[in-house]
Amino acid sequence: MANLDWSQCPAVERIPGKVSGAWVFRGTRVPVSAIFENLKCSSIDEVLENFHVTRDQVQAVLDFAAKSAEAPLEPSQAA
Repeated sequence: MANLDWSQCPAVERIPGKVSGAWVFRGTRVPVSAIFENLKCSSIDEVLENFHVTRDQVQAVLDFAAKSAEAPLEPSQAA
């Protein structure tokens, strides 16, 4: 799978020097990658409690990732 263009997701930000330039949840130091890693073995409620991010933030990131994984529309379908 190609890298996602996280700059298109309003729930995250990347600031040079903050968490080594990783994509983090906007206004936090929580890396997006930490959420994906922890969702492998934890419930979303546990992740929310442990990382102090909101359900809306996590949902926005999951929705963005899911939408990015969809097959692009054929030019005739986009109209």
